[in-house]
Amino acid sequence: MSQVLETPPTPATPSPGAPAAPGATAEPDAAALAARYGLTVSGARPSLPAYVRQLWQRRHFITAFSTAKLTAQYSQAKLGQVWQVATPLLNAAVYYFIFGVLMGTSRGVPDFVPFLVTGVFVWTFTQSSVMAGTRAISGSLGLVRALHFPRASLPISYCLQQLQQLLFSMCALVLILLCFGVPPTASWLLVVPALLLQFTFNTGLAMIMARIGANTPDIAQLMPFLLRTWMYLSGVMWSLDHLMAKTDLPHFAAVLLRANPAAVYIDLMRFALIDSFTAAQLPPHVWAWALGWALLVGVGGFIFFWKAEETYGRG
Repeated sequence: MSQVLETPPTPATPSPGAPAAPGATAEPDAAALAARYGLTVSGARPSLPAYVRQLWQRRHFITAFSTAKLTAQYSQAKLGQVWQVATPLLNAAVYYFIFGVLMGTSRGVPDFVPFLVTGVFVWTFTQSSVMAGTRAISGSLGLVRALHFPRASLPISYCLQQLQQLLFSMCALVLILLCFGVPPTASWLLVVPALLLQFTFNTGLAMIMARIGANTPDIAQLMPFLLRTWMYLSGVMWSLDHLMAKTDLPHFAAVLLRANPAAVYIDLMRFALIDSFTAAQLPPHVWAWALGWALLVGVGGFIFFWKAEETYGRG
């Protein structure tokens, strides 16, 4: 005898939008189920106010992370944290020998050593913040992929690390100023708002570079050359006033040099700390320039970084 095996008929799948068969239970779609039970997309970008609140809730993590990175930076060196002050001082010594002695840029600049050391320290703050921000995401992929937290915590913490290092260097700068006969005055209090504005600017720029570096890691190899060019245009080793007096620059070029944000913050620090650096050497409306750069780059960089929040660590 032969047996005939019959396959049970497969129920037809109703087309989208077709009315359900009598007695059948309609299955809700995934979006409706997610909405019913309060589920959200994993890693979705929060709104800007919510993102700011998340960052504030993790403020202790940001400060602890920056302090830990600063402590670990020279943990393998025998001199340890001494290098936090020794590194910018050695850079200033090299620049003094090359530019002050060999090239003679110290001529006509009173208090040239405090002038130079202040410029080197302030510039190093911006340079290190930008370099750290460029690698903030691409260099921390393990952390980014393992934990859920606002990614802006990383560039902010790196900039906070550089601010802490600058404060260590400022102790050495004060000793240099006193050794070269620069007395403390009430204008030294201007260091606080100048540093706050520069920190805001540096953090915004670091966030811009963090987003670019997350998508294009090769930018980290190009940044040292761009930063070196920027340094030479910022009056770190020489006086921009003397440079513009000796060269017949077009008016727009002189305005660009004056409005250069790195030069603006360096000039403000020199004006605050060095008596011989007077208000006549400051560009017009220097505080307005400093505030404008801080708001433009700080707020704009934060929004630019937040726009790509859900893409970091993927791919």
